[in-house]
Amino acid sequence: MAYAYLGFVIIACFMVFLVLPRRRLRAVEALQSQLREGDEIMTTGGMFGRITRLEHDTFDLEIAPNTVVHFARGAVGRKMSVENPEPGAAAADETTD
Repeated sequence: MAYAYLGFVIIACFMVFLVLPRRRLRAVEALQSQLREGDEIMTTGGMFGRITRLEHDTFDLEIAPNTVVHFARGAVGRKMSVENPEPGAAAADETTD
């Protein structure tokens, strides 16, 4: 019976320390490979902006008109722009009367 618990703990550790980080890494790599100039993104530090120039390892992010900062590509936290918005869907800041 004790060996069953030991086996369960070993499998759980394998999942937590090997499988899940690999899955997250693949998701980040997929996101970074899909980036294009003009995409609205949020960096891992919480800065929002639009990509103005994209290179292999770096990108330029316009955070305000005529204000561009240079980041490492790994700083992309999430893509904010919606490519195909649903017709008739109200934006989050719109109110209806």
